[in-house]
Amino acid sequence: MRSEPTRSGERQAKLSVLALGALGVVFGDIGTSPLYALQAAFSPEDHLRVSHANVLGILSLFFWSLIVVVTVKYVFFVMRAHNHGEGGVMALTALAGRRAVGRERGAVLLLGLIGVALFYGDGVITPAISVLSAIEGTQVAAPGVHQFVVPLTLVVLTMLFAFQHKGTGRIGNAFGPIMLVWFLTIAALGARGIARNPSVLRAVDPLNAVSYIGRQPWVAFVSLGAVVLCITGVEALYADMGHFGRVPIATAWLAVALPSLILCYFGQGALILHDPGIAANPFFHLTSHSLTIPLVVLATLATVIASQAVISGAFSLTQQAIQLGYLPRMSIRHTSEQIRGQIYLPGINWLLYVAIVGIVLGFGSSASLAAAYGIAVTGTMAATSVLAYIVTRRLWRWPTWLALLVVAPLLAIDLTFFASNLLKVHHGGWFPLLLGGALFVLMRTWDRGRKVVTDKRIAEEGPLREFIARLDRHTPPLQTVPGTAVYLTSSTDTTPLALRINVEHNHIRHEQIVIFRAEILDVPHVSDDQRCAIDNIDDPSDRIVLVNARFGYRDRPDVPAALRLAASQTRELHNLNDVTYFLSRITIRPTQKGGMAMWRKQLFSALSRNASSPTEYFQLPDDQVVALGSQILI
Repeated sequence: MRSEPTRSGERQAKLSVLALGALGVVFGDIGTSPLYALQAAFSPEDHLRVSHANVLGILSLFFWSLIVVVTVKYVFFVMRAHNHGEGGVMALTALAGRRAVGRERGAVLLLGLIGVALFYGDGVITPAISVLSAIEGTQVAAPGVHQFVVPLTLVVLTMLFAFQHKGTGRIGNAFGPIMLVWFLTIAALGARGIARNPSVLRAVDPLNAVSYIGRQPWVAFVSLGAVVLCITGVEALYADMGHFGRVPIATAWLAVALPSLILCYFGQGALILHDPGIAANPFFHLTSHSLTIPLVVLATLATVIASQAVISGAFSLTQQAIQLGYLPRMSIRHTSEQIRGQIYLPGINWLLYVAIVGIVLGFGSSASLAAAYGIAVTGTMAATSVLAYIVTRRLWRWPTWLALLVVAPLLAIDLTFFASNLLKVHHGGWFPLLLGGALFVLMRTWDRGRKVVTDKRIAEEGPLREFIARLDRHTPPLQTVPGTAVYLTSSTDTTPLALRINVEHNHIRHEQIVIFRAEILDVPHVSDDQRCAIDNIDDPSDRIVLVNARFGYRDRPDVPAALRLAASQTRELHNLNDVTYFLSRITIRPTQKGGMAMWRKQLFSALSRNASSPTEYFQLPDDQVVALGSQILI
């Protein structure tokens, strides 16, 4: 029997490994914010004059934003709201909606979709601003290379997106050590800067922030749009909780990321006080001239890792949205047989790439992009706060006064940041709002259209058990053909259209018929022992079996694998060596009748036509699939 110290040492070693991994995946975005955050606060557009009091005021706002928003709100509060270990706005939406009914459930869904839509806006801007700001460091060493910054940025981004299909498994193990080197480097550079003017350490006193706001409230309010840049990426702490767990993420934040970021920001502030002229790019002035290029290389690696984390997050969030029915099916490729969460979505990958290239060319610099950053982040933060309030009331059973006492101040901070960023709409903030708005409309249209089609389809399909009961009395008598027919259906109560067509038009039935439903639950994963429920639906011949396979919204819906699992659990399923999968192909025709607006019907119809094949989505073998069609008017 192993001793307690041995087990304790193993736990500590496991925690250290997970915390190191979290550094590489979770903190890439927020960890690279020092490249552009403080310089944005002193941009000419914000009209903030460099003075000792102003620098201390801004640094104090940075410090307390990291403490209150990241540490208190996310690490100690929001991350406790998990859906079977999973976090993120989609998981929180499922959690908050679990006991919500009526209008409250609709409000939860609305907030969740807003948060998801804005996350994509963040996902487009993060790679662009991060890589641009890193490459811009070359101008400190060689000011004449300005014209090469954008082309080099596009080369780095193109390589990043071109290699997405290979997955992150091979290079993922290096992310943690590289980001550890990055955080230790910016901490050392920050300490070096602080040594020039230790008075910046007084910024930990919140009175500096209060005094700054009191002296020039409007300027301070405008500067919050730059302050929020120091907490961009905060949603990643929550979204990636399922990969590492709350404790390793909290450990990595408190032990490495938080102190390193504080030292780096304070070091930049000290340099700005020493030489106000470097406020345009204080980060790369933290090091000596001879080490600028190595720092650019390290910064570029860190920003690529930050971009990779956001791209992977977009893939994961898209998969969850598809599984829960808010987006049409898309091609999903699993890039690792060992790690379930590693996926690649070609459509999302190249849509992101085109959008990112567009904004790099359109904005041209990290300073310009900083004006567009923040709206998406703060909007998602506010949605998270409201959803967290619903969880505290409905699931945790907190009294109203306690829930408001905790959430109201946090929501007030989120809304203040959001309001400040709204001032930047005409400077580029319109872009994430436009992108998020378009995605929100798309998801709402798909969700609404899918429900309309489902209702019409149920009415057309008719009750399943009544249909089965009439099979033996069918006129003319049905010809029985050898093999097993698997009919995929969205409801276990209605008859699959393909089955009805085979019986009523082709007058055939197979030796064994399997009605298969893939049910997506609002939990991230379902274990194999809970996967399948089997029912012979009162068929006297025992030749018709209903299989209801349950999947989590992060699981891979593999129908053949689920059938094999079901066959191992019952004698009612047999002859799986000769299987034909029948799909009910639905053609959508928009009409002038009521329901949705015509433009939304046409959008839904276009999305439906371009959805990926269910053959690929459900992992069906191509040579064993037959699709039988029907038309539905909406």
